[in-house]
Amino acid sequence: MEARDIILRPVITEASMGAMDARKYTFDVNVNADKTQVRRAVEEIFDVKVQNVNIMNVRGKQKRVGQYVGTTRRRRKAIVTLTADSKEITIFEN
Repeated sequence: MEARDIILRPVITEASMGAMDARKYTFDVNVNADKTQVRRAVEEIFDVKVQNVNIMNVRGKQKRVGQYVGTTRRRRKAIVTLTADSKEITIFEN
């Protein structure tokens, strides 16, 4: 897999924005990607040094519209911690 196929999008929530002060960045990743692939992809795309990668699977939620019941897509979320001497990732341009 290519690096851009592994890292899908950054997760922008209040909790993830607060964690950026501690050099922790949250991304949605491919459901088949493992920690080493995520580490290499982040280092390649953003030119940073990764200290730690934590991955969690997020189940799809059950939704209904009238009598029809379905589920949202499942996803995989990665929290990437950068080293102290690494540069920061800029998600929003100033």
